[in-house]
Amino acid sequence: MDESKPQEPQSQEPIDAEIVEDSTAVQAAPPVVPQFDYTDSGVPTFDYVRDRIENKVATSIGSNELAQESPQGKSIDEQMAERDRAGRDKLEEIRRQMRGE
Repeated sequence: MDESKPQEPQSQEPIDAEIVEDSTAVQAAPPVVPQFDYTDSGVPTFDYVRDRIENKVATSIGSNELAQESPQGKSIDEQMAERDRAGRDKLEEIRRQMRGE
């Protein structure tokens, strides 16, 4: 390479081109849907929907049970109980004031 030679300016004319898809590229396969979960028209069956709902409910119940058994969960329960007690005490104080006691 001869660095002392100046580069020739490139032409600024637009290039007429189009995007051509590579036919050798791997095409993504469509998602495989189990046949027994959906009808032929693609609607989920009642059994499938029921199973999904039951799984979500069971997961939610399990998460709540685990959260309540943890030290943080117990601490939050204690804080909520204290807040409820304070709220009931304040409400009772307001009621006494309204009755003129």
